[in-house]
Amino acid sequence: MVENCTELAGEEGNPGYVRLVSGFMFPRDDGGRSWIKEGLVLMDPASFRYVYRMEASNVGLDGSVNSLALVDYGEDTTLVNWSFEVDPVAGASEEGIVDYLGFVYKSCINRIEGAIKSSLKKDLAP
Repeated sequence: MVENCTELAGEEGNPGYVRLVSGFMFPRDDGGRSWIKEGLVLMDPASFRYVYRMEASNVGLDGSVNSLALVDYGEDTTLVNWSFEVDPVAGASEEGIVDYLGFVYKSCINRIEGAIKSSLKKDLAP
């Protein structure tokens, strides 16, 4: 879904890092690409957690704060806790936003899972 990721400011992995992400993360009525300028608020490798803020976008989610944390769920399983805080979006219902962002995040998590499985298969191949 992400086609381009461009660094705008700061150092990757440190609070204050800003990037511009574009692609088809959020479908647009005009068929064009969506873009989001994201700022890193927190990255804590020790707790497998990071927080970022959508500073500007063409999808109406400006100011939303997203948090991602990985939690050991036992038996070689990891829980992905991806949460967000978003201001009301004109013309959209809370249920509609939650359903759509849930779909987007689940799609991202499924792709991450696929990449991990693919990597494991390569590592196990003779």
